[in-house]
Amino acid sequence: MRLLVIEDEKDLRAALEKGLREEGYAVDVAEDGDEGLFKAESWDYDAILLDVMLPVMDGWQVLERLRQKKTTPVLMLTARDTVRDRVRGLDLGSDDYVVKPFSFRELLARIRALIRRSAGSASSMLELGTVRVDTAKRVVLQNGGPVELTAREYALVEMLAFRKGKVVTRTELYDHLFAEEDQTLSNLLDVHVCNVRKKLGKDFIETRRGHGYIIEGAAG
Repeated sequence: MRLLVIEDEKDLRAALEKGLREEGYAVDVAEDGDEGLFKAESWDYDAILLDVMLPVMDGWQVLERLRQKKTTPVLMLTARDTVRDRVRGLDLGSDDYVVKPFSFRELLARIRALIRRSAGSASSMLELGTVRVDTAKRVVLQNGGPVELTAREYALVEMLAFRKGKVVTRTELYDHLFAEEDQTLSNLLDVHVCNVRKKLGKDFIETRRGHGYIIEGAAG
């Protein structure tokens, strides 16, 4: 899954980028509101972490303008824990918020919840026949046992699982699995799909020629 972090504090921005990448997310960053809004409008992120106090354009302005075009889940980062600020953010269209300083584990949980709700899933456990995707622990189980996947392979399975029964185009997969600075090769997605099939069964991910990939949900 691909995230955008809009944060002007250099050390915090770098720490969030590093931590989120280590958790398997593709991460883009922006250091001011103008750059952040441009990226938020240019790509379809799975979630956006948006600081309130930003140079050029503050987080409130970014959120207000973004909501005129997109419904991307937004988690506000704020140093001010006041009812007035929380109400303002919610009224402008934010989905959640955390107050600085915050627990990284809690932040991860909130990000997972945002992505899950955005995908229309009430449960953290996705059932795909004999395969289960635990989006809280970010692990995949088959016949009750864990299957060892790389972070990118897990992200691929999770995205297709959230869209079970629907064809996901190659372009959508590239846009959600790779950050703007990732060095991607044209056949890299095929390599990940092939590796997942080796681990979960050759029919787990189906190819729809000229369209994309799909998980029907009856994995064997």
